Amino acid sequence: MVPWLTRCFRLEERGTSVRTEVLAGCTTFLTVSYIILVNPRVLSGAGMDAGAVLVATCLAAAFGCGVMGLYANYPIALAPGMGLNAYFAAVAVGTLGLSWQVGLGAVFCSGFLMLVLSVLPVREWVVNSIPRSQKMAIAAGIGYFLAIIGLRSAGVVAASDATLLTLGDLAQWTVVLAALGFASIAALEHRRIPGAVLICILGVALAGWIGGLSPAPASLVAAPPSLAPTALQLDLAGALEVGLVAIVFAFLMVDLFDTSGTLVAVLNEAGLTDADGRVPRLRRALVADSSATMAGALLGTSTTTSILESAAGVRAGGRTGLTALVVAGLFLVAILFAPVATAVPAYATAPAILFVGCAMARALRHVPWDDLTECIPAIVTAVAMPFTYSIANGIGLGLITYALIKLLAGRRRELHPAVVTVAVLFAIRFVVQ
Repeated sequence: MVPWLTRCFRLEERGTSVRTEVLAGCTTFLTVSYIILVNPRVLSGAGMDAGAVLVATCLAAAFGCGVMGLYANYPIALAPGMGLNAYFAAVAVGTLGLSWQVGLGAVFCSGFLMLVLSVLPVREWVVNSIPRSQKMAIAAGIGYFLAIIGLRSAGVVAASDATLLTLGDLAQWTVVLAALGFASIAALEHRRIPGAVLICILGVALAGWIGGLSPAPASLVAAPPSLAPTALQLDLAGALEVGLVAIVFAFLMVDLFDTSGTLVAVLNEAGLTDADGRVPRLRRALVADSSATMAGALLGTSTTTSILESAAGVRAGGRTGLTALVVAGLFLVAILFAPVATAVPAYATAPAILFVGCAMARALRHVPWDDLTECIPAIVTAVAMPFTYSIANGIGLGLITYALIKLLAGRRRELHPAVVTVAVLFAIRFVVQ
């Protein structure tokens, strides 16, 4: 079995092993397992059955991870995107008054369009046209974005009406445990201890359970809820109405650049991009992502996409699709062992997210700082992501800035037509949203 896996996933070529890939898959799963709990809560606000959404979340994630692992052979996990589910529930259903069935139809349509763009291969052309400085800025910006998420999950920072963000209550034991977990991850990684991130996540979670800071699993297994309330309930006819073009376009644009940014950033961290920051076999990864979105809509969840937390598995040594396949298996197991999977508290995974964010932020060192037409847009991209709380917004503002500066500096020949096109589309989106 092990020799077959080694050949199938080209483990020796990428300098990894079955044991390392399994540990990396477990690490990634633990950092994203919160999605199993959070996604049903968010979508239940749109009137969807929470139990059915939980099962749909696990099945859609397992499907996406399986396709990514077997077809693209990349250590990228997929799951319902947290920003996209909020847009689905709060904007499409909450503000615009659409039914969640029509919303799922719009998600399916956006996934189908992404699949078409991926196969043509327009989507790959757009992603590969992004200049190297912007790709590095995207990686760093996602790192800062992860850092903000990690600090907030740990309780180190909190929301503030006066200053947007402020210092949290550092006297809380959950904050102390998160801080110790973060320092431990950094120390163990420095010592090159295999599975350092996984060890620290489990250690912090166990300490929290023993100390009564968070509830320990009440049981090992529970009967899975019925999927019937959401499965195949999407309203495609409603989603194809002319008035919903903007909604489908919004899902398409956000997922396109969230996914592209995540793929570039995580695979760059894994050392799987070429000298120009391009992703080999990008089309396969994009097809996997698009098909997962369509499958998720059919099952009953919002957009399923490549997730940032995949970087945690990469830091643990994941380099092939075997990592994603392990995550797929754990999502399936989680349907039966939901009490255990969801018992890992946010303050236990926060140190891993923060550490990965710090590691990814190092990509800014590759930006040519002596060229203002390259470094200024890169800074805009990196800073805009955490402060707008959106990867897509950061990419959009960065590319618009890049195009404008190059044009005004008399260096328009350095602009790829795809960059100009995307910058214009983002400018239109920002104006009419």
